Amino acid sequence: MATTNSKRRRRFVVRNSGIHGKGVFALISIPAGTRLIEYTGERLTEAQVDKRYARDDSTHTFLFSLDDGMVIDASTGGSSARWINHSCAPNCEAVDDADRIYIETLRAIRPGEELSYNYRIELEERHTPEMKRLYQCRCGARRCKGTILNVKTKKKKK
Repeated sequence: MATTNSKRRRRFVVRNSGIHGKGVFALISIPAGTRLIEYTGERLTEAQVDKRYARDDSTHTFLFSLDDGMVIDASTGGSSARWINHSCAPNCEAVDDADRIYIETLRAIRPGEELSYNYRIELEERHTPEMKRLYQCRCGARRCKGTILNVKTKKKKK
């Protein structure tokens, strides 16, 4: 009986990052448009998240908000996707496919390159200098915004 090599070569690895803490790095060349991994974790309501993290002053969480009001908390049952860092010049994007989040490449990735996507964190409150420092970006991109907060758009007056 012939055996086939059913082992798939690992495409990425988690290790220390120059951007922030841990990061995810390509082990092989990865083509543009590749679906890499699902962002998994415990699904919670926003109220459950607020209760869970009420006393936590840290901005470092593994939370991913969905359009339906639910939140994925990757600190419980999360995949390696939770270690993918933000960048103002990302090489990946988060794609919502039927309320499941996948990380896909925007362009070809070279071996050794750190994977990143734009977090697009939206906060209702004013983006004060203190708030921007709390959500500081360290991506090192040529056109880094200096913050991982999504730029607010001005609402038109009626």
